[in-house]
Amino acid sequence: MTASTTPRTHPELIAALRADLGEAPFAVDAVRERLGDLAANALGREQSLPARRAVAGASDPLGILIGCFGLGLPTAADDLARALPRTGVTGAVTLGIVEPQGAHVVATCDLRPYGDDAGGAWWVASDPTEHARSGPLPVDHVLGIGGASSTLASWTPRPRVARALDVGTGCGVQALHLSGHADAVVATDLSRRALGYAAFNAALNEQDWDLREGSFLEPVAGEAFDLIVSNPPFVITPRTADVPLYEYRDGGAAGDAVVAALTQQVGAHLAPGGIAQLLGNWESVAGQDWRERVGEWVAASGLDAWVVQRDVQDPAEYAALWSRDGGHLPGTSEHEALVGAWLDDFEQRGVEQIGFGVITLHRPTSRRAPFVDLVEATGAVASPMGPAIAAGLVARDRLAGLDDDALLDTAWRCADDVTTETHAAPGASDPHVIVLRQGGGLARSIRLDTLDAALVSVCDGELTARQSLTAISALLDLPTGEALGAGAGLVRRLAADGLLLPG
Repeated sequence: MTASTTPRTHPELIAALRADLGEAPFAVDAVRERLGDLAANALGREQSLPARRAVAGASDPLGILIGCFGLGLPTAADDLARALPRTGVTGAVTLGIVEPQGAHVVATCDLRPYGDDAGGAWWVASDPTEHARSGPLPVDHVLGIGGASSTLASWTPRPRVARALDVGTGCGVQALHLSGHADAVVATDLSRRALGYAAFNAALNEQDWDLREGSFLEPVAGEAFDLIVSNPPFVITPRTADVPLYEYRDGGAAGDAVVAALTQQVGAHLAPGGIAQLLGNWESVAGQDWRERVGEWVAASGLDAWVVQRDVQDPAEYAALWSRDGGHLPGTSEHEALVGAWLDDFEQRGVEQIGFGVITLHRPTSRRAPFVDLVEATGAVASPMGPAIAAGLVARDRLAGLDDDALLDTAWRCADDVTTETHAAPGASDPHVIVLRQGGGLARSIRLDTLDAALVSVCDGELTARQSLTAISALLDLPTGEALGAGAGLVRRLAADGLLLPG
């Protein structure tokens, strides 16, 4: 099954629609206020009933727009004409965003306001969501704003750049974010329907993107960019005829080969100092740590790499998630057949775990060995994470150029968001557990031994690490060389994640 329509980019009607949406006002905060917290929160969990109740019988433009474009409710043509006075019902039909059904109209797309923490405010059109349609999604479904796209947007650093690339743009969510800090935005996608939505969203939000049809990096052969982002079709899908291959999530390759290839090939398109930010899934077979598998990809890239695994699922969890994602309801024979196909595929290939995470790649500006940092952080992190990623790349780039002697001859201070936490047995005079905690960034929690705790306690930007460790080694009756070696390792780890900063 395929979707049937894609919005059209009629300049005069797009301008009229933009003015109507702005006047409503069809904006993030206004929609939340109109629905109320309960209904807005439920809709964020894809529970639409409270929102439908909140706009039932609506006569105000905002309530009408929410019901029509956000919830997919049949809307009286006269009501839509009142909500879109410049566009009109005829204009909305011409744009391909609604279709008539007697005295009513029904939206052919999901259209909603969207914003970011930097003050960006946009409208995003995509195919209707699951709660606005009956039955499974069509295989050429164009996804809108989802958990993965929000994660990528949050984790992407936002330096001012000349050229940015969005690989697998879909409806253009990442391109909207890039438009706020890139002089030129190029976006690629294999799906012609996705590019149609991206063109509509660019026009509606007065953006000028260079949209190119093609697979992954093929449309930008020979070109370099300062920032590349990609929420690729990374879902690991069984290659069997009875499993639907959704364009938005399946890249046409077995296992995790899509993410592996993108990780290894993206460096050819990064300018010196350029950053690539990718999402992905990766598999681990019996006895294999995920770092082994992803480590092979980043080693082949030749780039600096900082990979954070955010979640791990076993094959049954993964199968249930993605069988449900396409609209196949648990308990149905179709859903059980899909889960079975996933379980068979993982069993045949010996896959025991599937990881999800964020891959940050960086092309150094100097000739040095690349750094590789593969870590796990499954808890809450800063939001947005982009500033922490940017700072972490700067720190790792600097550390990669420092040997231990230079590191020890630097004065360090604790970041403002760092605290220590001590635990002692009842009645004990000294703590037996000391934990260093980071309030922002990856929210690191690091257990310290006595030497570590003593060093961190005097990191105030005055003494160098060497001076501090020399004094501490005498107090603890440790060989100075041993203390310096252990201390250098600790400083390198803490400075990479921003717990320690140069004094």
